[in-house]
Amino acid sequence: MKAVAASFALAALLATPVLAKPKQGVGRAYTNPSDIVAAEIAFNRLAREKGQWTAFLETAADDAVMFVPQKVLAKDWLKDRANPPKAVQWQPQRVYISCNGRTAASTGAWQRPDGTQGYFTTIWRLGDKGEWKWALDHGDALKTPLPQKEFTEGHVATCNHAEKHRSADGAPRADESLLWDYAVHDDGSREVRVRVWNGEDYDLVIDDKVAANP
Repeated sequence: MKAVAASFALAALLATPVLAKPKQGVGRAYTNPSDIVAAEIAFNRLAREKGQWTAFLETAADDAVMFVPQKVLAKDWLKDRANPPKAVQWQPQRVYISCNGRTAASTGAWQRPDGTQGYFTTIWRLGDKGEWKWALDHGDALKTPLPQKEFTEGHVATCNHAEKHRSADGAPRADESLLWDYAVHDDGSREVRVRVWNGEDYDLVIDDKVAANP
């Protein structure tokens, strides 16, 4: 998780362009990975200006989950929690968004004020009022920091999934071009996976594995 996991200046994140890599069949102007980068920038700025836990609380979906390290309902855990003196910082390096532009995943690097560094993955959902809220946030520390990237990679799922997978009455199913799931094991270890439809099958694009706590 970003929050439990040498800061980069936020200006560097603001200046980072998105290198979009749309999949075949994509033609929807509103499906834009840059929207997720913008949501991450706003999230990061809010953490700097109003405090880490305040930012997490204000941007969380009602059913959002996080790991501290046990799984918790984010809004319950964050409510009335005091902010640390200085917030964690982070930079998305890869962004994936569903064909219909309503579900997304971002993954990248984070840095704590104490010099600890690691990675994160965040699942985003578009709300009815057009605002992006995070539904899952997790990550882990790394002994070797992730390499810095000049571009944030942007990927859009292929848009023929609903047509290729129809219900029994022949109607297209809802957009399932980006799927995500997680598993928490008895020893406390966990996995977070994101799959993106490539036109014929799903690509496993994020496969995070966090070891059990010592």
